[in-house]
Amino acid sequence: MIKKGRFNYSQEFLDHSYMELTISPNIDDNFAMDPNCLHIWPRDNFMMIALPNKDCSFTVTLFMPQKLFDDINTEQNLIEFFESYFPDALALMGERDLKEIFFNSKPQFLVTVKCEPYHYGKGVIMGDAAHAMVPFYGQGMNAGYEDCLVFHDLLKECKEDFDLTLQKFSEFRVPDAHAISHLAMLNYIEMRHYVKTWSFLMRKKVDSFLFWMLPNTWIPLYTMVSFTRMRYSECVARREWQDKVIERCRLVGGATLVLAASYLVASNAAWLSSSSRAVTAQLKGILKM
Repeated sequence: MIKKGRFNYSQEFLDHSYMELTISPNIDDNFAMDPNCLHIWPRDNFMMIALPNKDCSFTVTLFMPQKLFDDINTEQNLIEFFESYFPDALALMGERDLKEIFFNSKPQFLVTVKCEPYHYGKGVIMGDAAHAMVPFYGQGMNAGYEDCLVFHDLLKECKEDFDLTLQKFSEFRVPDAHAISHLAMLNYIEMRHYVKTWSFLMRKKVDSFLFWMLPNTWIPLYTMVSFTRMRYSECVARREWQDKVIERCRLVGGATLVLAASYLVASNAAWLSSSSRAVTAQLKGILKM
């Protein structure tokens, strides 16, 4: 398709890589951690996550700049790194198993692919061939399956006119694929850094409260993306609207506080003035002593 011309294509490699490690079942052949959640070790510029498996082990994935992987070139460096950043995980993995897996594995690259259109002649591309993305939103395979569903729906809508379906598929799907690729990159920063910040945690509470109050109006971004058929591009647009609402409420709230404080100061000016004079007189008396 590239050789045919009029086909836009970009491929962007991150300077971060990933490696899969393992936490084995404990001595009771059970999970070493709670299996009902995603475990994240956020470290600002890198992170590690763990997901449970049916055999009671955990697949642990370390994401970090390739340079950090390159700097860990001895067993001592490896253990010192984990003792500094992931001491609890090191205790669960065991030094011997960690050394064996780490030095018998290679860091894998992370890449984002964007292109358009998704069709040429009678051919069409879907899934990773059309929109490979980083894994931080967990939507890569889902987006590929949804490509098939969207194509099927469009084929019926176009009364099985294949040429028209191909054209509409590209027009409809490209904005959504670009949107989820963008969200996946943003989620990496969120997972490795923002999950530790007060502002992020507060926003989560606000989103949850408003979703409870207005379930059909205010849907959190992650819920829109992962648990609805809403288009990815619409999810982004709705999130931008939510951000504007939150920002305006913050500004209005700040302005209201300033006005309320000004009103209280103005309405109690006489009392504040007399109180100030009384305090001043007391201070002068103390100083004379």
